[in-house]
Amino acid sequence: MQDPNSTSLSEFVLVGFASFPRLQPLFFLLFLLMYLFTLLGNLLIMATVGLERSLHTPMYLFLCTLSLSEVFYTVVIIPRMLADLLSTRHTIAFPACACQMFFSFAFGFTHSFLLTIMGYDRYVAICHPLRYNVLMDPRGCACLLGCSWAGGFLMGLVVTTAIFHLHFCGPNHIHHFFCHVPPLLKLACGPDVLLVARAVGLVCIAALLGCCLLILLSYAFIVGTILRIPSAEGRHKAFSTCASHLTVVIVHYGFASVIYLKPRGPPSLEGDTLMGITYTVLTPFLSPIIFSLRNKELKVAMKKTFLHKFHLQHT
Repeated sequence: MQDPNSTSLSEFVLVGFASFPRLQPLFFLLFLLMYLFTLLGNLLIMATVGLERSLHTPMYLFLCTLSLSEVFYTVVIIPRMLADLLSTRHTIAFPACACQMFFSFAFGFTHSFLLTIMGYDRYVAICHPLRYNVLMDPRGCACLLGCSWAGGFLMGLVVTTAIFHLHFCGPNHIHHFFCHVPPLLKLACGPDVLLVARAVGLVCIAALLGCCLLILLSYAFIVGTILRIPSAEGRHKAFSTCASHLTVVIVHYGFASVIYLKPRGPPSLEGDTLMGITYTVLTPFLSPIIFSLRNKELKVAMKKTFLHKFHLQHT
């Protein structure tokens, strides 16, 4: 905890990958390729859903929105990180840091809420197929999507307001490649730091665990229903519609648990920075790959929409 009488900060320095000077060009090339692939993959999913009429269903509407939130999330963090890998000046103004934190949490939690309603969508489709069109009508889908975005932005507002309500009095070096909560808390001073740290951690963990428990509950009912299907083909077909979503959920919450549920131990600034890559670069990179490869209907639609048109143009 720093001296509360020190001068307040007007800007921060993002230390980022300064501990790995020789690897920075390699990091830049690797992260740039992963970022471009993430954008391309998500834009391809959105274009396919938009162009293919057979995919105009709630399931693919939610997937399209999930891809959109993922694009926004990566745009908030990765371009700045790439610029810093090539630059010698890593300063970020106080308001810009607050904005980056707000939007990263807003889009990150929107992503979690969307995964939750996608689990609910699969639950309704498999467990209550006759009521699906009633429960997942356009108005209901719009309400679920609106609540997901509103919830995400509310979480971003709560976390950012709590953190930037604190007093920052130096040093101003953030040992991370973006404005994240744990390294910023280390720069704060005053009597409220511990209370804010615990409150923010509790709110984030409660939101993530709440989403995770709802998804687990949905899949508990789904598994129970699938096991009652008499034919093996019917069971396989029912589970195949959930496979891609379930895989992305495991990846998403697996890496999220690294942040919020990691055991206490000796601090490692380099380790925390490298760990941040898992949920800012790797998870968004894997998500469109999983949905494209494990969702047969989407994969067929992509081939039909783009490869067929490409083939026609060259014949």
